[in-house]
Amino acid sequence: MEEEQTNITSRARLLPVEEDGPASSVSVSLPARLKQNLRCKQGWSEVSGSLGDLGTFVPIVVALTLVNGLDLGTTLIFTGIYNILTGLIWGIPMPVQPMKSIAAVAISEGKHLTIPQIMAAGICTAGTLFALGVTGLMGFLYRFLPLPVVRGVQLSQGLSFAFTAVKYVKKNQNFVSSKSEGDRAWVGWDGLILALVSFCFIVLVTGSGDDMQENQVGDDDRGDERDRRRSNRYLRIVSAIPSALIVFLVGIIISICRKPEILKQLTLGPSKLHVVSISRNDWKVGFVRAAIPQIPLSVLNSVIAVCKLSNDLFPLKEVTATSVSASVGVMNLVGCWFGAMPVCHGAGGLAGQYRFGARSGASVVFLGTAKMVLGLLLGSSLVKILTQFPVGLLGVLLLFSGIELAMACRDMNSKQDAFVMLMCTSVSLTGSSAALGFGCGIVLYILLKLRELNYDECIELCRASRRKLPETVA
Repeated sequence: MEEEQTNITSRARLLPVEEDGPASSVSVSLPARLKQNLRCKQGWSEVSGSLGDLGTFVPIVVALTLVNGLDLGTTLIFTGIYNILTGLIWGIPMPVQPMKSIAAVAISEGKHLTIPQIMAAGICTAGTLFALGVTGLMGFLYRFLPLPVVRGVQLSQGLSFAFTAVKYVKKNQNFVSSKSEGDRAWVGWDGLILALVSFCFIVLVTGSGDDMQENQVGDDDRGDERDRRRSNRYLRIVSAIPSALIVFLVGIIISICRKPEILKQLTLGPSKLHVVSISRNDWKVGFVRAAIPQIPLSVLNSVIAVCKLSNDLFPLKEVTATSVSASVGVMNLVGCWFGAMPVCHGAGGLAGQYRFGARSGASVVFLGTAKMVLGLLLGSSLVKILTQFPVGLLGVLLLFSGIELAMACRDMNSKQDAFVMLMCTSVSLTGSSAALGFGCGIVLYILLKLRELNYDECIELCRASRRKLPETVA
């Protein structure tokens, strides 16, 4: 009976959420729903999990601030508001992350994008996703896209994060030039030993990322009952340690120790809010150079993949492709006009926050509150601390996020599904384009389905329809 129940639970994690169906037949009042979305069993685990996506957030924000002149204070305030609202609405640790393709173009290409061009790219991408959401087209794509293709996109994104994380740990990084600068020293404030110790600490605390319920499942015949209880008690205590929070706090302390004078350079007060003036040329450059490569990535990773992953991790929560797509649109259609960094929801961020203990909307509400407080108190001067943050520690956090996202693909059990997924992943990683891998995966999936068709039955159906046609006319 227990085995049957386990199988039912496993299948429930893989079933898609009905796009337009209610999460429950029982109507719940708004205050009760908000309270339910913020309910958490382990507060410190939620706090730790909220920091699970800093491995992508911090490097991109620092690079855009130093290279392109992004207003960090404004970005922190707006992203903090987004975090709080998403936590209240969905009740899961829905991340708010930078639009990576726009950031890559703005930072790494020869002629850097200006702030108005970056904002134009974000607004164009947001307008497209908002239109896809409100018209229902995004929901249509979510329902009918083959799962192996979506898993291929998730696997490629997860492995890409993991490869970048290893590079952060092994090599010294210059975020301004987006290049590696030689091997990292073993000792020092940002040495390999620090990163390796942090890695081992997180593994000892969180293990392979399984829930405590999964860790506690065992057979009574395997050993002494007292030993099993002692082991479960140990796992329960260790799993309650907020590993990501401790690693982050260690990084902050090291940042101050590396350059104590930065404390004197901090200034109190928020950044001055102003509307960004965008010229016709800014719209053209932003759309052609940054929005066009960002739109397919946002559709696949920020909406489709994040909804699939959300359904896997939180099958009882209703997160629809329509609402996520509209959310990305609204966030940037408002914030980009004031110079806030273009953002989206990402499957990698959701996987990272879940990996470090986030299980409810309370985690991102805490993160959003912290961002708003820092943005209002320190504004853009906070970048002076972030530039001294040990990159190796960011790499360790990013590595666990990437692996957690990649492990969502372990449900591809048949050889055909795994073939489509791996082909999509290979093309995505080799071509550095999720859209290219997605297109190849769709074509491959269709070809495999055509191969399975019974052509004899199709021919007979065609002949039968032809014979009935004259009778119908008569």
